Amino acid sequence: MSQQTARRGGAAWALVITSVAGFMAALDNLVVTTALPSIRKDLGGGLHDLEWTVSAYTLTFAVLLMFGAALGDRFGRRRLFIAGLTVFTGASAAAAMAPGIDSLIAARAVQGAGAAVMMPLTLTLLTAAVPVAKRGMAYGIWGAVNGLAVASGPLVGGTLTEHISWQWIFWLNVPLGLALLPLARLRLAESHGTGAPLDVPGTLLASGGLFGIVYGLVRGPADGWTSALVLTGLFAGGALLVGFILYSTRAKNPMLPMRLFRSRAFSGINAASLLMFLGMFGSIFLLSQYMQGVLGYSPTEAGLRMLPWTGMPMLVAPIAGILADRIGGRPVVAAGLFLQALGLGYMAVVATADASYVSQLPALIVSGVGMALFFAPASHLVMSSVRPSEQGIASGANNALREVGGALGIAVMGSIFAAQGGYETGQTFVDGMRPALVTGSAVVALAGIAALLIPTRRRAERQAQSAEPTPVLETAAH
Repeated sequence: MSQQTARRGGAAWALVITSVAGFMAALDNLVVTTALPSIRKDLGGGLHDLEWTVSAYTLTFAVLLMFGAALGDRFGRRRLFIAGLTVFTGASAAAAMAPGIDSLIAARAVQGAGAAVMMPLTLTLLTAAVPVAKRGMAYGIWGAVNGLAVASGPLVGGTLTEHISWQWIFWLNVPLGLALLPLARLRLAESHGTGAPLDVPGTLLASGGLFGIVYGLVRGPADGWTSALVLTGLFAGGALLVGFILYSTRAKNPMLPMRLFRSRAFSGINAASLLMFLGMFGSIFLLSQYMQGVLGYSPTEAGLRMLPWTGMPMLVAPIAGILADRIGGRPVVAAGLFLQALGLGYMAVVATADASYVSQLPALIVSGVGMALFFAPASHLVMSSVRPSEQGIASGANNALREVGGALGIAVMGSIFAAQGGYETGQTFVDGMRPALVTGSAVVALAGIAALLIPTRRRAERQAQSAEPTPVLETAAH
């Protein structure tokens, strides 16, 4: 059972520290995209090198997430959170001072490793600090901040690059990290998981499998889906993940117990999360280019016009958390996903080479409300579907699936775009973007169906009263 060994600060401090740390880690997923032309001008390098400035972070982040959560459960969540934050902050400074493209890629890989240790522990530390009755609102604020970071990455990167320099997309993390380090040491309570020894074989299988899959997905559009390295990564990664599943069903102390997936709550919310990020990441990737390359907005102007979508989580997600406390997370998450799907589908219909902003506004607002309704209750559902001692690895698994979903979304929707259109003219871009957005809408709708598989609160309460020791509560205890 998780033991909170010292309560050094209240829930408010935990919420501030974990939300800011999560914002930093989530922001760096997409913050580099709008800065790539400036980075190439200053540091040189070919297209392959520029792609790796994005991919190096994604790879190490996705691959090491579950391992980072397992380290926190074993050696102390606050201790490992501070270690991950230290690595992330130092690597951000190294990226800002990188003298060449190779050193920038290396710094980005270290950044991802630090984020992989830090990110899953933010949710675990927050859960330990906040009383059960107030977790819905706390998850709502945490989810709003993280959702805003994911969606606003291109805006932040474009604004800093346009008005200061591309180095500031990395320098931004340094003062935030330096401020958080003493606060985390003084204000967060230490907690542990089961205390079981680290699962080295499981860690190697899962990390190797995720590396192969994510590598193949990231490199597929650039190198070709039939290239030897891409096919090797996909098939070897898939084989290692199958081996990980088989091993985890028999291991005494597995890193990710397969029995967790017997819970419909855990399986449903993880499937919904993967599909949601697939549709959302792929859509943001294309829409940010559409607004700049086709409609002619600057990076800052494009980001501002996307605020009805990207900024909505800050307004709606806290309300969604409170609503989830009252009626349960399942209907809120499902409603959010179906609204997100509706918004993407509407955007596909109204997008033209000279579309007015007014015509796009309803789609942006609907998508923003949908995304906001998803983030907070989804975090709540993940954390309440497992035992307290297993919340660290549950958070790591959910974050890893989200990252894989995001990489898959960019790869799949990018391939659809390339097959149906291109960058030659505004019209060819729209010709490629429309079917990609329709695909994204369909995938997010599938995520909504997956969310409906989560047990209702009444059924979850009956299951919690049964002899089965693993809880499957849809929300935290009511």
